[in-house]
Amino acid sequence: MAAAFSTIFSQARSDPLKVGDKAPEVTAVTETGESLNLGDFYKKQPYTLVYFFPKADTPGCTAQGCSLRDAYAELQEKGVAVIGVSLDKVEAQKAFKDKYRFPFTLIADTDKTVVTAFGVPLMPAKVMGFFATRQAYLIKDGVVIWADYKAATKAQAADVLKVLAEQKG
Repeated sequence: MAAAFSTIFSQARSDPLKVGDKAPEVTAVTETGESLNLGDFYKKQPYTLVYFFPKADTPGCTAQGCSLRDAYAELQEKGVAVIGVSLDKVEAQKAFKDKYRFPFTLIADTDKTVVTAFGVPLMPAKVMGFFATRQAYLIKDGVVIWADYKAATKAQAADVLKVLAEQKG
């Protein structure tokens, strides 16, 4: 118990990650209820996009996820794996993924491990507790190469593709 407590707080950040920071290698729970080690995941493709959204199945979060879904083939061609993160429960993430046919992993960060490790600010909500703010991080070789602190909804995929085009130039 003490080791788990120490691990969570050693990953805590007061500020969001910046370009050049090492990406957190925390373990999280996916929409399937399985554990996913982000450090291992980063190694599977040249790039990993970790995007944070406030609440599953809300208009802005749906637009953001659908933007990435609709450009997923192009993102994959460019070597990008996508992971979406919110504080929603596993069941809500699974329903959200199924409803909109997202081809990528969603993390149910109910214990705030991932948002804390990335330094993502939380917004208080009167009845529902907290929501993660909308942010996105593009990771290459375990390092943040792009950070978007006001991540777009409908243009999230276009923003990522623009960054990738600039990386090649």
